[in-house]
Amino acid sequence: MLLPDNIHPENSIYYNGAIVLQVLQNQDKLEMLDLYARSKEVQGMSFPVFVLCLDWLYLINIAELKKNKVELCF
Repeated sequence: MLLPDNIHPENSIYYNGAIVLQVLQNQDKLEMLDLYARSKEVQGMSFPVFVLCLDWLYLINIAELKKNKVELCF
């Protein structure tokens, strides 16, 4: 759920997706595991939450995965 009403906002996909996007904007293209490691340093998210964030960023056409590298679409 993107914005649940029963948990803290910092545990939502929406918030963690913003963290992943912020890390990705600094590098523009990173390998998926490197992006996860850097995102985890900023916000201690689990890998399943990270994958859901990538799914969400892909669905809204901001990021895509090409040859194991995540890159921005815009």
